[in-house]
Amino acid sequence: MDALIDWLAPIAVSAVAVVLLLGLFNMLRGGSPSLSQTLMRWRVILQFIAIIIVMVVIWFKSA
Repeated sequence: MDALIDWLAPIAVSAVAVVLLLGLFNMLRGGSPSLSQTLMRWRVILQFIAIIIVMVVIWFKSA
């Protein structure tokens, strides 16, 4: 269980970074605005999930 907890936060943060970079790349190359909107929505959702995961990891580590 500890190994899973140790990997959850970095995976969640990495997922947010990947979606953010995809969105930036799409904007820089002048891509579709609807794709930019979709990526922005995914980034917000993933950030919310990442914050929850980080808080749960902190809670488990402090207990």
